[in-house]
This record gives sequence, C-alpha cells and structure tokens, in this order.
Amino acid sequence: MSSENFFNAIEGQYNNKLPFVLYSKPYKNEVTALLQKENTLYKVEDYSESGFVFAPFDVRKDTFLIPYSNCSELSIDTEVESQANMTSLSFKEADKEIYIRLVEEAKTAIDHDEFKKVVLSRSEKIIVDELNFIQIFKTLLNKNNSEFAYCWYHPKVGMWLGATPENLLNVEGHRFSTMALAGTQTYKGTQHVKWDLKEQEEQQFVTDFIEQSLEAFVESMTLSEVKTVKAGSLLHLKTDISGLLKRNTFSLRQLIFALHPTPAVCGYPKQEAMQFILDHENYNREFYTGFLGELNKKVKIRPRSGVRNIENRAYAYHKSATHLYVNLRCMQLNSTEAQLYVGGGITKDSIPENEWQETINKTKTMKSVLE
Repeated sequence: MSSENFFNAIEGQYNNKLPFVLYSKPYKNEVTALLQKENTLYKVEDYSESGFVFAPFDVRKDTFLIPYSNCSELSIDTEVESQANMTSLSFKEADKEIYIRLVEEAKTAIDHDEFKKVVLSRSEKIIVDELNFIQIFKTLLNKNNSEFAYCWYHPKVGMWLGATPENLLNVEGHRFSTMALAGTQTYKGTQHVKWDLKEQEEQQFVTDFIEQSLEAFVESMTLSEVKTVKAGSLLHLKTDISGLLKRNTFSLRQLIFALHPTPAVCGYPKQEAMQFILDHENYNREFYTGFLGELNKKVKIRPRSGVRNIENRAYAYHKSATHLYVNLRCMQLNSTEAQLYVGGGITKDSIPENEWQETINKTKTMKSVLE
C-alpha cells in the first residue's frame, strides 16, 4: 500500500467518526494502523482481552480497547514525507507561580516523611490556526524514530498524539522486559554529561520500585548498568530490566498494576504520592502518564531455518505478546486547540525554579511538532 492510500484511509476513518490508532515502535521502519469497524467504546475488564489498549493515569477509571477481532490492520514503511510547518502558533504561558507553589508544598510533605518522591505535572493549551492530525503524526515520526509514536482516536473520547521514550512492560511468552527511566537534562550535543545527586536518586527510586514490584512474579531478573540515553532534545538516566516470569502463578493484570504507575510518573511510595497528586494538582491528567500499546497480540513464531525448512514451517506456532508504553510527551487535540501535558519528579533536593524550567524544556518536544 502506498503512503498516500494509507493516510487517505486514516482520514476517511476519521471523517466517518470511527475509532483508530496509528503507531510506530522505537527503531522500527513501519507504521501500523488499526481501524475499528464501528464506533462501540470497548473497555478492558481483566486484561485477558486482545487489542490496542489505552489506559488513564488513575487506575480507578475506565481503560479502553480497540480489539483486534473488530478492526482492519494496515501498515506502511515509516519513511513518510516531511510536511511544511504549521503557522500562527500562539500560546498562553502556564502560571509559573502556581507550579512553583505546588513544588514547595510537595517538598514540605517530603520533609514531613509523607513520601520520598512525587511527580507533579501541569497542562498547557496551544492555540493554532489549523490542526492537521496526520501532518502532526508525520512530524512526530520524522523527529522521534527512537520513541513510540502514536495517534489514538475515538469519537466518544477524543484524539491523543504523542512520542514516548518510556516502555512500561514487554511480555512475550514467559520473558519480560521493562525499564527505569528518570532524571532529565537538555541535550547539548553530547551524551557524556554529569548528573547531580537529585537526578541519580530519582532514577534509583524508580529502579528499586520496579525490582521490588516484580520480585513476586519472576524466576530471574537482570538489571543493566545505569546509562544516559537521548529522547528528542532531552537526556535521561535509564536502567534496562529483563528476565523470566514464573509460570501459571499470576495474571497479566496483576503484573501491569504492580508496575503502574511507576515512581517515574507518580512517586514513591506509590499510594502516598498518588494521593498527593489527586489532592493537589487540581486538574485531570486523563491519559497523560497512563499507558498504551499492544495487549495480548498473537504473533507467529517459526523455528530457526535449517536443512528441514519444510518440516520447520509445519511446526510454526503462535504466542501472545504484550508491548506497553508510558504515555509521556503527549497532547490532546480538540478543534484548533492542543492540550499539552508535562511533569517532573520532585525530591528533597528539588529546586522549585529548576523544576519549572524542566517542564518548559519538556514542552519543547511537543511544541516543535506544532510550529
């Protein structure tokens, strides 16, 4: 299928007010589209379902699904053409004083031992003359090959786009992988940078939480050395975590919610940080810092090729694969308005002014696709 026909099919789906999702995995040269055949709003009940999942930050709220059984799947190579930039970009600056005051309140709570870390976020509205979601998605692809880029739409929920560097969980058979990603600084031409104690401690909180949360589910687990990685115009600290899951002793739902939300998007300890966020942020994150991706997708596995190729093909089998990502660097589109979401981790060493500036740096990634 040509790129033109592919995106014409997506535009037709949108004009007919039918749900769809477009996405491209990190370092993959392919864009996948799932086009739902009618506009039913499907909800995840127990994570035994199969489809593309779209989950909110607040686990008490509904999680939605585009089921594989009720959609058409299309794909093209990711080498789509660049588009001209959009014009007349204008925006209203978020209230700096409110965010700094929120950081100060969080630091006071940390001083009183209510929690060790909390992730505080804010939203920012961008007004543009015209929002072309296909053009924005193409720009995301061209700018963020190392990230999971997506465009998700349901007429009863709305449209979201993003490019996230953070994997929540991969499960294929009994093998799993995830990551601890935290700490932020602006990329200035090199990844050989120094990290201060605040960022190192923040990343260690995430690593420790994930390791402890997975202990009951795994037979074995391996943690990589901490490394600096680039995501768009930013640098982060990252630890890769992988291993083998115990057989027949857990549900996928239990595993997902043991991790979500991680200290990278919520805080530590989880429940105390979550309550502070719900009580003090004074807005609804909705799907920002939730998760999304392929849930229980059936993939065909073929034995390694060799002399007995014909016999090998006869023994090909299917297994279930789940690939979930944390919904960061995202926006919600509404008519000629884009709602951007951004946040940062607060610890005892946080400097409120610096935390504000970190949110400014993070919004640049998404603003750049609207310019």
